[in-house]
Amino acid sequence: MSFVLTLITDPTRQPLSAAIVDAAFAALATAGAKVSEPDWLGPGIACDLGFAGLAPATADQAVGLVLGSMPVDRAIQPAQSRRRHVLVADMDSTIINVECIDELADYVGLKPHIAAITGRAMRGELDFASALKERVTLLAGVPERAIEEVWRERVRINAGARALVQTMRAHGGYAVLVSGGFRQFTRRVREAVGFDDDRANELIIEDGQLVGRVAEPILGADAKLTALQELCAARGLAPADAVAVGDGANDAAMVRAAGLGVAYRGKPVLKAAARAVIDHADLTALLYLQGYRQAEFRS
Repeated sequence: MSFVLTLITDPTRQPLSAAIVDAAFAALATAGAKVSEPDWLGPGIACDLGFAGLAPATADQAVGLVLGSMPVDRAIQPAQSRRRHVLVADMDSTIINVECIDELADYVGLKPHIAAITGRAMRGELDFASALKERVTLLAGVPERAIEEVWRERVRINAGARALVQTMRAHGGYAVLVSGGFRQFTRRVREAVGFDDDRANELIIEDGQLVGRVAEPILGADAKLTALQELCAARGLAPADAVAVGDGANDAAMVRAAGLGVAYRGKPVLKAAARAVIDHADLTALLYLQGYRQAEFRS
């Protein structure tokens, strides 16, 4: 069976040099693989090395030894059928830079407390639904206008997000934001980035204030997996035809089920479930992992 090793960097921190690619090539060859010539997907950013005759785990170990602590992301996949037709993405700390619930907590002076609970939930140390209810209860009394202020002043779209979504859609893909956060934010992010649809929890608002509750049922890990399965089935596809990306424990089920499951700046529990881990490059890494060339990107 043939495989492909994809090397990706953030060129503002560590351009992907020919020397780095040559080192990975030599590591594979020395370990016994038959390696194809480098195929540069993005100059100084991403490169594919096709190989055969070596198990992926053995190949990854060999390359890891030569790359050491270099800020280079890498992933090994079967060489065939890399492009996916559905994108399911988490929002907070994945497509955007913050956890929206933590920013709303600033309005009641509870950001450190709520952020600590968020961190534990994202690491898989707490039941997601219970942790969400606990945090939302503490937001009772936050004015509705805080949502717009957080969106305008604190939320930033992560680098590469728009290119990821627009490129996949331009090539026939369907992109959905599926978040354990709030639709009051996913709607805005969907429009800003260009997702086809969004699913999330709904904060209950009465008389211009958050009442400290979310509408039931809560969208958590099981609902994310269900969304992935439903979105694929509606298009006559299997989860293997999808790419799923997130950062926390509640993303693990959908990331594990997807054909290309990605941990983006992920917590350890998610990294263990993912087929690819992106710690350095931006979100266009998900395009390079599918074999897209930089010249094919849309924004």
